[in-house]
Amino acid sequence: MASQEELTRIIDSINADVNGFIGASIVDMESGMPLASRSTRADFDLEVASAYNSEMVKAKLKTIQVLGIRSTLEDMLLTLSDQLHLIKMLDERTFLYVAADRAATNLALLRSAVNRHANNYR
Repeated sequence: MASQEELTRIIDSINADVNGFIGASIVDMESGMPLASRSTRADFDLEVASAYNSEMVKAKLKTIQVLGIRSTLEDMLLTLSDQLHLIKMLDERTFLYVAADRAATNLALLRSAVNRHANNYR
């Protein structure tokens, strides 16, 4: 498990690389609590987003299991009219959640930055 400093560094690196960065958190899926987080907007509550995204990831994992799919979940994308939300699995209990302004970035750039910095998670 990465240290608090390493988790914060991952989020700070994504913030620096993603135009339109709104917020990011590294989340413990079982508790729904962020292990590290940063938001650039006061109206974007990462604790609430982390908890609800945790439930969504658990539901998708259960769907995969029920359907008998023999594959692992790598990431999930939510496209809103003005935002992109990307969830990247870091291990079986932890995921990285990033939200960005859709007008300031695109999916390819967002996914590239997230994948590059998620590799620093140990």
